[in-house]
Amino acid sequence: MPAQPADHPAFDLPRAASAGMRPLQPLDGALLLMHFAFRGLVVKADAFLAEQGLSRVHHRLLYAVARAEGISVGQLIELLGVSKQALHRPLKFLQDEGYVVARRDPVQHRTKRLSLTERGREVEATASRHEREAMEEAMRTVSPDGQEAWREVMTALARMV
Repeated sequence: MPAQPADHPAFDLPRAASAGMRPLQPLDGALLLMHFAFRGLVVKADAFLAEQGLSRVHHRLLYAVARAEGISVGQLIELLGVSKQALHRPLKFLQDEGYVVARRDPVQHRTKRLSLTERGREVEATASRHEREAMEEAMRTVSPDGQEAWREVMTALARMV
């Protein structure tokens, strides 16, 4: 891939420009865009979650459980690529605060199955709606070919884990 020029548009973004950021490596512009784009995606959701006393980690768990109702704790660990220790504290908090319920599997008694409570469903839906709205707004500014190219890059990155 060719090197990016020092005047890559990513470095013209107000925050990057005011900090005097400059590329050190050929793909620094792409990485910078990824960092700022992610912030743009989650800023409203993060503000909403903070009002609830929750963080992005909590939303990630709620998002996964909402889309895999009855997922086991072990499956959730594998899906998210985290350790049991890393999952324990935020999941316990969500359970203690009434967002998630863990029930023993009726067949495999050592397995806990997770589901969202009504409170958990409402918070997850609101936080995810904020992110969907940001994504929809951004996608409206890009051609269908640009949207497909974005999906290809995101899919390639997602397959690396």
